[in-house]
Amino acid sequence: MIKCTPYPSPNPHVRLYTVVYEADGLRVKGFLAEPLDNEQHDGLLYLRGGIKSVGMVRPARIAEFAAEGFIVFAPFYRGNRGGEGNEDFAGEDREDAFSGFDLLQDNERVRNGRVHVFGFSRGGVMALLTAIDRPVASLVTWGGVSDMALTYQERSDMRRMMKRVIGGSPSKVPEQYEWRTPLNKAAAITAPVFIIHGQLDDNVSIEHAYRLEKQLNKADTLYFNEYDHYIPPAVNRKVVGEIATWMKENGKENV
Repeated sequence: MIKCTPYPSPNPHVRLYTVVYEADGLRVKGFLAEPLDNEQHDGLLYLRGGIKSVGMVRPARIAEFAAEGFIVFAPFYRGNRGGEGNEDFAGEDREDAFSGFDLLQDNERVRNGRVHVFGFSRGGVMALLTAIDRPVASLVTWGGVSDMALTYQERSDMRRMMKRVIGGSPSKVPEQYEWRTPLNKAAAITAPVFIIHGQLDDNVSIEHAYRLEKQLNKADTLYFNEYDHYIPPAVNRKVVGEIATWMKENGKENV
């Protein structure tokens, strides 16, 4: 961590900071949220979806998880909010997630270096890549991408951006899409996995969840028949509580 600056918290029971940290030689920024109690807690790496300003981390969201008893770190990803470098959609910017995990493991308030990983939407890929590369305590993917070529196929509105950021279409640069798709290595994940997805999701189809579940040795799942990519606030709050309980009960010791 290079710099940590207090930031207005939306929750009176949670401290919030903006953080500057180093990832692959770049200065990248993110939010750190922690309970006010000054006790030790499990760490939680929160990996946002979207790209650039779309899907940016919301203080209220990470404060919600911190209020459940986690030390939460959420990278903005490189090139965002004054951070160095350029976000490249689960390419080199995966290092922002890996370094964020390391930052939490080194945090003296994180109990026994026990860090869980949560990924939403595009953050699902980032979370899977992190779970393959780091000793995560548990992994939760919510409406998460697992196959980048499938995203290109499904999301015609994103193809122009993906060609620009990734270097072309899946037919032109298949190796780039394969590198960004963790499915072929998902079986190597030894941490407990919890997959949450809406059956009506048009942003990230439930096929991503099915493909991931098929590749894993074991996974707990929560599939909503009646919801799409976004879940009503009341249901969302309930699910956050369920995620927190699941992580604490199922997370393995990683140190």
